[in-house]
Amino acid sequence: MAKKRTSAGLVIYRRVQGAASPVEFFLVHPGGPYWVRKDDGVWSIPKGEVDDGEDLLTAAKRETLEETGFAIHGRFRRLAPVRQRSGKLIHSWSVEARTLDPAALKSGLFEMEWPPRSGRTASFPEVDRGAWFGIEEAMVKILPGQRPILEKALARLEEDSRQPAP
Repeated sequence: MAKKRTSAGLVIYRRVQGAASPVEFFLVHPGGPYWVRKDDGVWSIPKGEVDDGEDLLTAAKRETLEETGFAIHGRFRRLAPVRQRSGKLIHSWSVEARTLDPAALKSGLFEMEWPPRSGRTASFPEVDRGAWFGIEEAMVKILPGQRPILEKALARLEEDSRQPAP
């Protein structure tokens, strides 16, 4: 079966008054045994594969719900797609969600053979935790191929802050 080449996700942020970083991003850590001892450079925006014929924003919201248990609402701002080294294209939208509590995260599960070659199947969460990170720390935590997504979100926020209020 051919691997899907398109993903969609949400860049969830909140503005923080009086903090070292004026913006924080909500990132998720991948679940499963391969990621337990890895931290810097492995976190991600909540995202996943787009089903055939599915609207991209609908897919981004669905994947976020599946990975976190959070139904995100707000003003979704489309960001330019980012192509990964693997060739996969990630579509994303920035959205502010100030009250999202990482302790309330409830991830969906996936199954895999574990331990390898054991013939046994085990279930693991798609993501094992989520956290808010300031700009500098988020750039360290996120997968290198997704840094441009955060950069695009920051550029959009800066652009919006220069616009006069309606």
